[in-house]
Amino acid sequence: MTLDRRLNAFRPDLAEASLRGKVEAERFVEGSKAQVSVPVIALRSKPDLAAGIDTELLMGEEVAVFERNNGWCWVKAIADGYVGYLPEAAIREGVPAATHIVVPQRTFIYPEPELRKPHVTVLSMGSRVHVTGTTEARGNHYAALEDGTAIFAKHVQPIGFDDGGDYVDVALRFLETPYLWGGRSGLGIDCSGLVQLALSMTGRAAPRDTDMQAAGLGEPIAREELKRGDFVFWKGHVAIMEDAETIVHANGNTMTVARENFAAAVERIGWLYEYPTGYRRLAG
Repeated sequence: MTLDRRLNAFRPDLAEASLRGKVEAERFVEGSKAQVSVPVIALRSKPDLAAGIDTELLMGEEVAVFERNNGWCWVKAIADGYVGYLPEAAIREGVPAATHIVVPQRTFIYPEPELRKPHVTVLSMGSRVHVTGTTEARGNHYAALEDGTAIFAKHVQPIGFDDGGDYVDVALRFLETPYLWGGRSGLGIDCSGLVQLALSMTGRAAPRDTDMQAAGLGEPIAREELKRGDFVFWKGHVAIMEDAETIVHANGNTMTVARENFAAAVERIGWLYEYPTGYRRLAG
């Protein structure tokens, strides 16, 4: 059986230690722990900025680093197991673990607890930060971060929080967000990235790519059974049912996250490409 290079780190010269006995390589390594230190960074199949984007990692997400070479790192994302290359400058080691996660679609980091100050950067939903305390300024509450910067306190929640959220509602927060192949943030997102991020924000793990989701996300159902929260798969595409007649999906037709009548989408996509290949529902 050929191992999926997206989820298994192996090359003729180097492989992750867990693959010992499954692949041939000159060396096997465990990988050192590091965190993404920039707001969002592309994970690529090759150490080359001209290579296509496979997926993206967000601030504070953890990776296992197998190699550092010529300004690039070969890594595996801890959350979903995706393997690829990141610029070495995009990660850091030996820093405190993240304590909080960003919950709105986007938010700002300020140089100090003052919303009138020019912001330092923008973070996407799902980004992770280390909060050292809270402070109040001009009636607003801020979370203080390890580097002395600040973020609006209501825009972060402790990692592992459970707000009883509906992942369809989370997906709908991304309406009109630009479509980006490989995107996985509030700045740009693709169809399977929308599914994965919406599910993760409600405590549900999901594979990254459409084919992985179609093979292992929930259980198969019939088209006649579709209801809110179910998933519709085409070859290379996925949508979430908002209700029995409407889907929400990041798509190349509008180049945004958009609502669309399900039946109309089936005909539009089917005329150009193919008809749905399957329908799935999460347990419970």
